[in-house]
Amino acid sequence: MTIFNYEDNEALGRIIAVDSAVVVVRVDELERLKRVQVNRLVALQSSKAGQHLVGVVSRITRKAPDGGIELPSNEADTVELPENNLVRVSLIGTLIDRVGTDQNVFRRTLETVPEIDANCFSLEGERLTNFMQVISNVVGDGPQLELGKYTLDEDATAYLNGNRLFQRHAIVVGSTGSGKSWTTARLLDQVAALRQANAILFDVHGEYKTLEGDEFRHFRVAGPGDLDSGTGLDDGVLYLPFWLLGYEAMVSLFVDRSDQNAPNQAMVMSRCITDAKRAYLTSGGHTDILDNFTVDSPVPFELNAVVAELERLDNERVPGARAGSDKAGDFNGKLSRLIARFASKRLDRRLGFLFQPHAECLQMDWLARMTHKLIGGRGSQEDSSGGIKIIDFSEVPSDILPLMVSLLARLIFTVMQWTDPDRRHPIALFCDEAHLYIPERSSRESVDDISVGIFERIAKEGRKYGVGLVVISQRPAEVNRTVLSQCNNVVAMRLTNGEDQSVIKRLLPDSLGGFGDLLPVLDVGEALVVGDASLLPTRVRVAEPRCKPNSATVQFWDRWGDDEPLSDTEKAVLSWRRQSAQ
Repeated sequence: MTIFNYEDNEALGRIIAVDSAVVVVRVDELERLKRVQVNRLVALQSSKAGQHLVGVVSRITRKAPDGGIELPSNEADTVELPENNLVRVSLIGTLIDRVGTDQNVFRRTLETVPEIDANCFSLEGERLTNFMQVISNVVGDGPQLELGKYTLDEDATAYLNGNRLFQRHAIVVGSTGSGKSWTTARLLDQVAALRQANAILFDVHGEYKTLEGDEFRHFRVAGPGDLDSGTGLDDGVLYLPFWLLGYEAMVSLFVDRSDQNAPNQAMVMSRCITDAKRAYLTSGGHTDILDNFTVDSPVPFELNAVVAELERLDNERVPGARAGSDKAGDFNGKLSRLIARFASKRLDRRLGFLFQPHAECLQMDWLARMTHKLIGGRGSQEDSSGGIKIIDFSEVPSDILPLMVSLLARLIFTVMQWTDPDRRHPIALFCDEAHLYIPERSSRESVDDISVGIFERIAKEGRKYGVGLVVISQRPAEVNRTVLSQCNNVVAMRLTNGEDQSVIKRLLPDSLGGFGDLLPVLDVGEALVVGDASLLPTRVRVAEPRCKPNSATVQFWDRWGDDEPLSDTEKAVLSWRRQSAQ
């Protein structure tokens, strides 16, 4: 079926200038110019038979000539020149008509450039519908992920290429109330429908608890109320024991870098932790690990033994120069503040998931069991549910949140690195509220830098090891630029902040720079979709997810107008004191 069966008299205008990806069309008839709109599609004649170039209108100008032509004095006064009506078009791809078949092909490449004086046609009506159907049915070499309907033509379904979306990372951005969580839930719905789905969502505020079904499995990081309850991994309660922390993370938690003794404290703590891990391996008979383990190796150890050794060194007296005399050891009195920080962290019940884990967390096989529940996928004989894992971080203190989210991300990435390439089961990490734990690097060293470093590495190298990244944020201007630069797919909802708009505009191809002007006027639930996973950069109205997130805005005016008040401050204060909503 030939979609673009235009006649010459239907032409919008003719091409008067050609650049590598931009053409300028002159429109002689004002009525035809009025039918053109910015960001609408047009078709242009190609120099190859059976092909049409497709472009998007980026600018329309109607300009009168600077003046007329003065005729000789014996002639009439002046002859007015016609108006100069110009349409600027950014080329986005080529439609190939396969003669004799019902299948046409759209490619995001420019196999030719149009010639001067070639016709340009407006793409509308039945032709637009047919073209959008071509886009819907041809999504490259990957499975179809159904996002919603095209705003240009609501009869055509908008599909994304599932492989390219996760291989080349993606960002989902939008101001509060724009439909960002709705879009995330829609993506998860589509992923969950696959038999071997495997994804993890870092849920910072607990708004995705409503996603239910056999394909979803919910975990939450243990809160103060879980420490004495006996609940554990099998109950969906997740502990992140201290021995999973790397050396840099331990230093950031316990060593004050402004302390003049900080270098000594970091060195001694490293040595004590290494000795404690060696003692654990020796007592357990793990001789195969003893030869190659380091301070960063995920090996359990007794925290009490580390603190006891630090206290011994802090109080140590060694023989002096004279017989029978003694003097302060090398670290005497220099570790007091380090020991005090250890004590305060261990007693803080908010950090119980880290420093007061269950006894099972000190067993050597616990890490393998926990990791399998997180990245093992679904469909295995022993566990056939829960391909989408939602991890609730709502009870984790905000000052330590970046460290804990990055701890899990590093664990997943490292395990995928050490998995045999033939046995890797790809996994996607959905990073909700990413600006909280993947911020731009600060000018001085901070806890956030450890988190940023891990996500930067995943963004750069994750594709090689089967780890995809989906960055979700309402403030893209506050998200690390290196991570954003590695995301080759953009799903942008309405953005009202100028800085946020500028960040997204920089991610768009130069030929589509005008698309960025749509960001503040998008409707709720409407997205601008651009990237490797989408054949056509365009606006999409995101379809309703099967399970909606618990992110609906409270209706202020309606609630204030109710006859009966709604309030339970007594229970809220009690929950605050208990550090538990139960």
